[in-house]
Amino acid sequence: MEIVKAKDVVYEYIRRDEEGNIEGILKAVDGVSLDIRQGQFIAILGHNGSGKSTLAKHMNAILYPTEGTVWVDGKDTKDEEELWNIRQTAGMVFQNPDNQIIGQVVEEDVGFGPENMGVPTKEIWERVEESLKVLGMYKYRKHSPNKLSGGQKQRVSIAGVLAMHPKCIILDEPTAMLDPNGRKDVIRAVRALNDVEKITIILITHYMEETIYADKVFVMDDGKIAMQGTPREIFSQVDALKSLRLDVPQVTLLAYELKKRGVDLPDGILTIEELVKELSKCH
Repeated sequence: MEIVKAKDVVYEYIRRDEEGNIEGILKAVDGVSLDIRQGQFIAILGHNGSGKSTLAKHMNAILYPTEGTVWVDGKDTKDEEELWNIRQTAGMVFQNPDNQIIGQVVEEDVGFGPENMGVPTKEIWERVEESLKVLGMYKYRKHSPNKLSGGQKQRVSIAGVLAMHPKCIILDEPTAMLDPNGRKDVIRAVRALNDVEKITIILITHYMEETIYADKVFVMDDGKIAMQGTPREIFSQVDALKSLRLDVPQVTLLAYELKKRGVDLPDGILTIEELVKELSKCH
């Protein structure tokens, strides 16, 4: 069963002048179709302005398509009566954790979503404890979120979404404001949610290293899906990615350059361990 399905989705931003007259129309998403199955880890890549974040906001009905249809767990996002169910099914984590954290204490913040859903108090606390433990933040449950690092705050944001028991979590550039250690922490936590809790993960990012563990990668450019495939298939196409103004993981680029210089290596090497293993075969 598809947890998210998009068919021929178009989304137009209308630009107006000070009098309210239409100055121009920008197609931020232009004819996108994709199917995401329950339990998959999906990465959506693209440079700034490629349409990836606009597409993400369609996946829990923050935006509605100008044309085409998005279904979440079989429900049409344009159906207002299903809005509440859709947002419970597909939780969203944004770039800036400060915009999502509202409680004065970590555990209160994580309990806010389930409380709004009318979950009984005893179960709220069970969910809060469970979510904080999964994300390695349980020992900080009595702390003020303001005292936490960026990576810890982002994990609290994710715990708040997890406590609502969604089937799918959409993360819109969740590590954009974090240092490398914070980024690693958050991605490790997200992978665990997918591996252990079997939650569908849709990760929107422009950091290549974050996508190497995905089941499937979609690359967006100019509102369209320009490439799709496994991480290995995508990162085997170094020149195509460069033409879309995207980098590749550093180790992939190193292997690509070595291969160009005559070293016998396969395409699409994704990790340092893989590169070392392949190089050891060359001797």
